[in-house]
Amino acid sequence: MREATVRFGGITALDGVSLDVGPGEVVGVIGPNGAGKTTLFNLICGFVTPESGALSWRGRSLARVHPSQLAAFGIARTLQGVGLFERLTVLENVMAGAERFRRTRLISAVLSLPTSHDRARSALRRVGCEQHADRLPGTLPYAVQKRVALARALASEPELLLLDEPAGGLDAGELSELADLIGSLGSGIAVMLVDHHMDVVTSVCNRMVVLDFGRVIASGPPSEVRRDPQVLDAYLGREASGAVAPGPPESGDARP
Repeated sequence: MREATVRFGGITALDGVSLDVGPGEVVGVIGPNGAGKTTLFNLICGFVTPESGALSWRGRSLARVHPSQLAAFGIARTLQGVGLFERLTVLENVMAGAERFRRTRLISAVLSLPTSHDRARSALRRVGCEQHADRLPGTLPYAVQKRVALARALASEPELLLLDEPAGGLDAGELSELADLIGSLGSGIAVMLVDHHMDVVTSVCNRMVVLDFGRVIASGPPSEVRRDPQVLDAYLGREASGAVAPGPPESGDARP
């Protein structure tokens, strides 16, 4: 992403934002409510169009990509909630994530290719939820539902994984497990995450990007960003020496 600017009427949601992420890298995007984090993800996913700037992934322009085409570009996103289909089993939910690999059983058998069922089972094993495959999402604890949502994203075998508030609604123990899980995703996936939990972001990210009023005010290793005067003023404040208290989910890009 280079010099991306997004405006909604008279409001500038992103102002000349440049950002990149590479394979095996985990980049955390933080900032106060209304800083532009949600707009950033929506821009990458094709839900909003930049007024100016360039957006690409692996050398392919994302300028005219529709959200339904993201999987074909190797991009997957989780939502702030869980976004699971209540009437489908856990396995069926995760199989939906492998839609881009769907082939007939005959072709898959002849070519010895994994089916969407195989990919879904593998993704569930990866997040430690295979034992819940036949359950309905609503019968599971919220933390497990979050893992299932992550498995659905992983079933598409993404090259870029966007995690939107992955720590929202989790307790301290679950946050630690989430950090371990993100850290185990491996060198083949580039991860970008937005979250209010500073302890999670700093523990799993190689690099942090801080937005304030739609502009990047700091970028670098977590240890450096936490000490940046602009960051302390804009976001961390007196909480800088410890974990930032979780804020409400960012539902828009206007500050309260």
